[in-house]
Amino acid sequence: MNWFNLASYQLEFWQWAGVIFGCICFGISKTGLNGISILAVPLFALVFGARESTGVVLPLICFADLFAVIYYRRHAEWKYIWPLIPWALAGFALALGMDHFISTDRGFKILIGLCVAAGLGVMIWNERRGAELPSGLWFFALFGVLGGFSTMIGNAAGPILSVFLLAVRLPKESFVGTAGWFFLIVNYLKIPLQTLVWHNISRQSLAFDLMMIPFILLGIGLGILFVKKVSNKQYRIAVYVVTLISAGLLFA
Repeated sequence: MNWFNLASYQLEFWQWAGVIFGCICFGISKTGLNGISILAVPLFALVFGARESTGVVLPLICFADLFAVIYYRRHAEWKYIWPLIPWALAGFALALGMDHFISTDRGFKILIGLCVAAGLGVMIWNERRGAELPSGLWFFALFGVLGGFSTMIGNAAGPILSVFLLAVRLPKESFVGTAGWFFLIVNYLKIPLQTLVWHNISRQSLAFDLMMIPFILLGIGLGILFVKKVSNKQYRIAVYVVTLISAGLLFA
């Protein structure tokens, strides 16, 4: 079988460059700097279309999720993962239900951007006061629903989870390990929905994803290296900066 012909989308040079850069970002986000994948989401949407791109991206990030949980498997904080999962599923249902009323994804991007920015603002304010952020049921419900909704609509939950994990002040390895397991669970649960409900995953998209694996692996290596080289404080600052940039891109 000629995989290149099967995977051919007749892309121009700038489109190839964009998706390759995006794949590297996906790899980095899974093993290093969570949230940087938001830089890739608009590129894939521009090349493949907003909805169609979610089916191209999902197998790529599922592949990267496996490496994240294998490498950081001992660092996951399950007390923060399990309470989020049922609410993330509710976010899936909300996304599927609202799909019938969606003509553009811009409104959803703005909504997610506002929530990310507001969450960061509250966290910064509380940290300056030395106060603890809420951790009750409503806190898990808010971030779980919003995370599930945003990942189903456009694989854009990275900044949302970053805000949550920054709020509970995890060290860098636990941050990446917890995010890795959360996204492994929710992303694999999305596969039947993307395949059977939205019909976004095809033989052509899977063949294209197979061609992109080397660039995902490159990003995975860069992410691991980044975590090793920075301190917990530097890592936290980097996540803040990336999350702020992500929120800005969602408004663009």
